Amino acid sequence: MRIAHEIVEKNPGAHSVALVGIHTRGAVLGRRLHALVGELSGSEVPFGDLDISFYRDDVNAREPGAQPVVHASHLDFELEGRTVVLVDDVLFTGRTVRAGIDALFDYGRPQRVQLAVLVDRGHRELPIRPDYVGKNLPTSHRQRVYVRVEEIDGVDEVAIAERVEAPR
Repeated sequence: MRIAHEIVEKNPGAHSVALVGIHTRGAVLGRRLHALVGELSGSEVPFGDLDISFYRDDVNAREPGAQPVVHASHLDFELEGRTVVLVDDVLFTGRTVRAGIDALFDYGRPQRVQLAVLVDRGHRELPIRPDYVGKNLPTSHRQRVYVRVEEIDGVDEVAIAERVEAPR
């Protein structure tokens, strides 16, 4: 709710704002923010979702032979002249956001791009900083942040756990 209020306050005249969620959990959180921003602003705010699978710089480096899970992207509105709020669940290195921006620009050139994340865990590798943050959670590199959402996981929660290395 707080992030939705901040988006409306920072972008007067919500008619020029659009929200775009990064698959998978960023899209779910984006849909939630979309409803709240529309309610708070009293106007219909466009919403889209974006698949970044082939925009990642580590698409072939994750697991040898593993294929990325690809989802359809839906951006059924013009980006030109809009402030696009890109929504994701966890901000870590910044690589997912960079891929999201690259994918977004293949659909058009927004006037401005802002970033909303539920969790900022630090450890940036790229100079990316969110405009809206639900919670800053300082973590170590050995830890992983799990965001679960009702729509996919049956529960809303954020958990921190020690990273489990796969057997070699």
